[in-house]
Parts: sequence; structure tokens; C-alpha cells
Amino acid sequence: MPSQNQRAEPLEANAEGRVQMKASLVQSYIKDRLDDYLAELTALVEHESPSRDKAALDPLAARIAARWTGLGGRVEIVRNHAGGDHVVGRFQGAADRRPALVVGHFDTVWPVGTLARMPIRREGERLHGPGVYDMKTSLVLIHAMLESLAVLELSLRRPLTALFTSDEEIGSPTSRALIESLARESAHVLVLEPPLADGSLKTARKGVGRFSVSVEGKAAHAGIAPERGASAIVELAHQIVQIQGLNDPGAGTTLNVGLVQGGTTPNVVADRASAEIDVRAVTIAAAEAVERALRSLDPVTPDTRVVIAGGINRPPMERTPAVAALFERARLIGRDLGMDLTEGSTGGGSDGNFTAAVGTPTLDGLGVLGGGAHADDEHIMIDSIPERAALLAALVLEL
Repeated sequence: MPSQNQRAEPLEANAEGRVQMKASLVQSYIKDRLDDYLAELTALVEHESPSRDKAALDPLAARIAARWTGLGGRVEIVRNHAGGDHVVGRFQGAADRRPALVVGHFDTVWPVGTLARMPIRREGERLHGPGVYDMKTSLVLIHAMLESLAVLELSLRRPLTALFTSDEEIGSPTSRALIESLARESAHVLVLEPPLADGSLKTARKGVGRFSVSVEGKAAHAGIAPERGASAIVELAHQIVQIQGLNDPGAGTTLNVGLVQGGTTPNVVADRASAEIDVRAVTIAAAEAVERALRSLDPVTPDTRVVIAGGINRPPMERTPAVAALFERARLIGRDLGMDLTEGSTGGGSDGNFTAAVGTPTLDGLGVLGGGAHADDEHIMIDSIPERAALLAALVLEL
């Protein structure tokens, strides 16, 4: 496992011109064929692939596998009976080096049929469509990058492993072990999620938890003998107040009670109530602390019982020295390409949370510019495809 204090080596003295030349060739190659890549992207978006629809996901996994095989990869479709299949591609590089791992996903939040009301369409330099930004365009990025390297006869500095999964949008329940295993084998991880709104790469992400609080009370007639009951709803209200008290915005720890249910009819003292909680934390220590606090909650109302379930399903992606060093190396490479790369953090999670948590330096947000993820105005900026593909090429060639 890479040390958390691992530092990137400085760029070689002649690296600037070499990087600039190679990336320029890649960018020009992709610009010249941009219409072809947009046609490929359109086909990928029109292949709708919601996270829980195996019948839609598996044919897309097979399509990706065939494309990667055509690009020279040794490809494995990882069968998954609990959901959509996942795809792993291995591309040759210097055999004496650990591979780089490129991570993405091909599932989307959009149900089959969304295209009927949100057809893919071009408006100037924007291309709109469900899943185009998060993150079908990243498939085209890696395809364009690999294709250009092969045609231009540019060799990888180290082997490259590509992993695209089918369940990122629902927390990666079936792919997490695979992601972590591949990350442990790798020198570093490049995550093709969208960047921040200003194009910044992501060097930190909050951890994400999902918890439920269930309250068991005692039913009674609300008009005749309310004193015989114990209201689960009243107890849940007490619990919600305590849960909200665990928020620490200054430290980046947030808890949100986003769904509440309880009771049967107005004239019955409720014997059951429940709530669903979203938890976000910046550090692993903070995530563990808030989980301990939730599990220690006790009932306030007599004759009620409180049960806490769930947990932290994505550990925080912390900006460790190794992550900072990887970004600095990428910043220098970007500078040689005429890009002013900046970094930032986000409250949302990705599979980069898993790769960073096992100790592998991770750089996230390498996808194309755009906006509207999970929203009706989801779109990409078309002219960012060649630029981000050139950056990805420079990273896999020079890191």
C-alpha cells in the first residue's frame, strides 16, 4: 500500500516540451474526429442505463467491453447476479511499474424512458441529455485517449487498468470490493467524475452515511385512553432534536433527517415511527464519531424503544499528503499544457472515496466541464472533450 506521506517525484528537466508535444498531438487528433466521438457519445446516452435495471445495464457493459477490446485491452466482464455487470480493462505499459487505475461508472439516475421527454440535443457548445455529464462522456474520454495514443504510437509509462461499474449512483454495493482490490494493486487512481463547477479537480470528498431510526411505542385509543399508549411519533420527535444537535457545520459534519413516517390514523396513539438520515463528514475520525453518537441514542419517552440501523457507506476521501502530491504533479503537467489546474472539495461522494480510503493516492473530477448532474438541464461543454482527453493522456503518459 502506498504511504500516506508518499511524495511525487519532480518533473524531469526536459518534461515540459515532451508533455506539451504529446498532449498537443492527442488534442489535435481528437479535435479532428470530434464529430465521430460525439456520435459515439450520443449512442451511449441513448442506451439508457439506470442503476437497478440489469436488463439495460448488461448490454451496455458488453458494448463497453467490445470497445475496449478493440482498443487493445485485455477485458473482463465481472458478472454480477445482484445487479448490473462491471467491466475491467487492462492496457499494456512498462511491465516493471504498478498500474494506474482509471475509475468511472456507466449507470445513471435516470429511468428507462427519460429520453422521451429529455432527448439528447445540441445547443451551441452544449450537449444535453440524461447521463451525458454524469458520466457517459467519460467513457468517450477514455476511448478517445486510448485510440489517440495507439494511432500516434505513444507508449504508456505504466500499465493502465480501467474500471467502469454499474452501481455507483446507488452507493456501489456490489462493486466496492472490486474497486478497493484494484486500488490496492495500483500506484494511483484517476477518477473520471465531473469536476467542480469551475473545472477544479477534487482532492477531498465528504464521507457519506445512511442511517435509519425506528421507534417502537404502544398503541392506544387517542380519545378514550391515551394514557395507556406510548407515542412513537413523540419519541421520534425527541430523537430528531438530538440528531440535529449532532450537526457541526464548522467541522464539516452534517446530518439531515430527510424522510419521516409514522402512525396509522389520527385517533390512535402511534406505536411505530421511523426516519431516514443522511450523514456527511470530512474525516474518517469524524464519521466514526458521529456513528458512535447515533448508536448511543436512548429513548426519552417511557415504554418506547429506539433502534438505529445503517452506517457510513462511503468513507471520506481525505486530502492526505499523498493526494496533495498527486495533485501537485498533475498541476505541473497541466501547466505545461497551458491549463491552470486548481483543486477543491465537495460534499458528494464517489468511488474515489473508496480508493483513497485504502491508501492509494487519488485524483478525482477529471471528467469534462458541464453541469446539471441529476437534473433536467444536464449537459456538457463540447469543446472541453479534447482538452480533458489531452489532460488524461498527459497524466497516464507522465505520472
